[in-house]
Formats: sequence, C-alpha cells, structure tokens
Amino acid sequence: MSPSPVFLLGGQRCGTTAFAHALNLAFHDAGGHFTVNGKLPYLLDRWLTPQDLSDRHLRADEILHALDRRPPDGVGVDRWRARVEESLRTAAREVAEGSAGDDATALARRILAESNLDLPCWGDKYNEYLLQLPWLDAALPDARYVMLIRHPLEAARSMLRWTGDRPWLPVTEESALAKWAAWNRHWLDFAPAIPADRRLVIEYQALCRGEESRRLEEFTGVDLRAHLSGLTPRAPVAGLDAGLPPAAAAVWQALRQASHPDDAAPASDLATTHQG
Repeated sequence: MSPSPVFLLGGQRCGTTAFAHALNLAFHDAGGHFTVNGKLPYLLDRWLTPQDLSDRHLRADEILHALDRRPPDGVGVDRWRARVEESLRTAAREVAEGSAGDDATALARRILAESNLDLPCWGDKYNEYLLQLPWLDAALPDARYVMLIRHPLEAARSMLRWTGDRPWLPVTEESALAKWAAWNRHWLDFAPAIPADRRLVIEYQALCRGEESRRLEEFTGVDLRAHLSGLTPRAPVAGLDAGLPPAAAAVWQALRQASHPDDAAPASDLATTHQG
C-alpha cells in the first residue's frame, strides 16, 4: 500500500459511484478510507484562495455547509468528516491570526493530509475533479488517478434518464454528448504531464466483466477483487453502431487507446463518426 491518494475520475453517468463504493469498502478493510463524493479538494480550490489568506478569512463555514448539504457517502465517512472539521477550524484560526502563511495551495495540502492522517491508503471520487486536474496535481503532486471511461452514447443516454433536482443536466442527446466530450477532454489534456505509474485508464464494461481487477490491485496496492465482483452494468451496450459526432468520436478513440497502453484499441471498439 501507498499513502499517496487515489482519485477516481470519470464523467457523469460513467459508473464512478458504484465503483467508488467498492473502493470505499476495500480501503476500509485495508485500514484506510475512500470517500464517495467527498469533494473536499473541489471545495478547497473554490473557497481557499490567496485573496482569502490576504484578507485573513478562510471560509471554513462555507466548506462545511457544502459538505453537509450533500453529504459524502461510504463506510467511515463520519470519522473522516470530523477530522475535516477539526483541520478546517484550526486552519481558519491560523488564517485569522496571520500565522498560516500566504500559500493557499500549501494550506489546502495540509488540510487534506490532516483529514487523512496516518491512513495507509486514502482517496476520493467526485466527478467534478475532471474540471480541476491542474489544481489537484499542484496540491497533491504524488496523487494517483484512476480514470473510468464509458462509451459516450451509453453515458449520454444515462444522463437523459437521470432524475432529481439537477439544473445542469442536458436535455438532448446532442448536448449530453458534447458535455461528455468536454469533460473527458480535460483528462486527455492532463494525462501526458504526469508519469505513467500515476495514471490508469479503465473501461466501464471491462471493469464490470472483472477484466481489470488485477491491474487495479497492482495500481492501488489494495485487495479489490471481492468488492469489485458485484459490479454490473446499469444498462446493456446498445446503439453503439449509430455513430457519434466527430468531437465525441475523437475523444472516445483517444480514451480507448489510453485504456490499452500496450496495443491499439480493437477497431471494433472504436466509435464511428458521422457529419452533422
């Protein structure tokens, strides 16, 4: 096992939540913690800025409110949440006293470390991490990333079936595919800048078939097979021969090739394109 954190990445409706729950149980069994939608780094990026330090005002109350408005999930989350609050309150007092320094990224790194202190392994899943990868890399330069990819048509159709209060949800398949491509393109831009041993791309269907358990165990250093065995696709592969807009097709092909680093992705698995 390694104390460097593991972040599970993936666009919306790509299977990350079910996968994260399996990681949560596996990390817990190993003496560590994996948070499902913990989102603390996301909130620190938004609410801990150099201007806040200059103004001596760490917005701990906003961060804690956001954590409670949509609470993170998983075994052990209450203990994790208590450690987060303790660290945030201590840091906020130091910021008010002017003793926390002027490096917002370093302070965020400290809060994250204190929230997971002495754990042999830890990590988190939150879809929006795809939108802040450079910040994550600066705050946690030893972090490892598991990128879960799902065929864009599967993801888009799942988005359109999503229910609940989600004002940011696309309402057409075209828009859902465009959002899928925009989010996943962030990974393609980011991945070449980090060492190969800190990144792993896994395909959703292969994960559910149990074909990626060995690679995931080697990457995380955690026994995962027993917890991954229950993963099944929410919907069968369907309609993949319908074609994709060129932008989504190009992103999907690049992602599929990244999930097969030792050989080219099988031609049958690459998306076909159409104009219009």
